[in-house]
Amino acid sequence: MGTQVVKVFDLVAARTGLRHHEATVTGFNPATTQAVADDHKRYYPGAPPISIRITGDTTTGRLLGAELVGRLGTESAKRVDTYATALFAGLSVEQVGHLDLSYRPPLGSPWDAVQTATQAWSRAHIPLVVTV
Repeated sequence: MGTQVVKVFDLVAARTGLRHHEATVTGFNPATTQAVADDHKRYYPGAPPISIRITGDTTTGRLLGAELVGRLGTESAKRVDTYATALFAGLSVEQVGHLDLSYRPPLGSPWDAVQTATQAWSRAHIPLVVTV
């Protein structure tokens, strides 16, 4: 597992946890959803998009992994830390979507890109999750 970050020219790619195929091999019932969210509120200039893939277990709703790609300055390398912490704590994808994260219009949105991506996963897959 582990968290990895790489910078290539003006792009930053970061990942933590399991990717879809790794989760399948490990015995989970994974689903992966991709979302694109702005780095901060669009009405402030220079709000570049961040592409985020969330992998969660459809049996339990547990967060299994996350992958982010964004331009330098989108703080993708720090946002992946939120997912790494959630993995360490054993949070569900839905719980990550409801975290109380900081908000300041020039720096973020009321729902951070981290949450926007997990909320997209929840909308697509929560009906599949069986409560144990």
